Amino acid sequence: MKSDAHILIVDDDKGIRDLLQEFFQKRGLHVSVASDGTEMEAVLRRSQVDLVVLDVMLPGKSGLELCRELRARQSTPIIMLTAVNETTDRVVGLEMGADDYVPKPFDPRELLARIRAVLRRNSSAEPKGLAPRQIYRFAGWIMDCGRHRLIAPGDVRVELTAAEFNLLHTLVRSAQRVLTRDQLIELSGGDGISYDRSIDILVSRLRRKMEDDPRSPKLIQTVRGGGYQFIPETTSE
Repeated sequence: MKSDAHILIVDDDKGIRDLLQEFFQKRGLHVSVASDGTEMEAVLRRSQVDLVVLDVMLPGKSGLELCRELRARQSTPIIMLTAVNETTDRVVGLEMGADDYVPKPFDPRELLARIRAVLRRNSSAEPKGLAPRQIYRFAGWIMDCGRHRLIAPGDVRVELTAAEFNLLHTLVRSAQRVLTRDQLIELSGGDGISYDRSIDILVSRLRRKMEDDPRSPKLIQTVRGGGYQFIPETTSE
């Protein structure tokens, strides 16, 4: 994780924005703030942001809408802030592409730990200088782990978040083996994948991006009572 990572906090509560900005800056992070989607877009246009902390309840477009729009055009990590009892918001946020969520009220130290975990996972998916490249091929697809790229048949690049890429990597390298949700959490590193429902949501997101018909998957199949199985024969180089 970069010590000077740029974090964008989007929250309509000025007290929370000011508190987090001061807290994170004292710990070496570069912090920008926004009170709504319009201000968020202005920051994103003028700056390179490493992670967005996005409140669900915002004036104008909701955090969920902004998450969906942001994820449609880039893979910048997103952590959602949700009301403590709003499980639905957390699930919908993850389904729309968020990398993690933190319920309100929260301890700034917990949010900082979640930020570091997501940035660490995102950084681990990036190329590391001259590190060896691991390339997998399956059913006309190419997964280049060194470059964090997934290429669909027809040479079309498919954008994945770090969590999606890590889970797919776990499935691909264990091709044709049934993995339980607990095994997938452990083998994927655990960061941002903290409970069984997270795995189901990430698999659903992968299917929407990779399957011709997500309702009748050919690549990632559900094993009743077991977990998930990556079906295609896979080669690596």
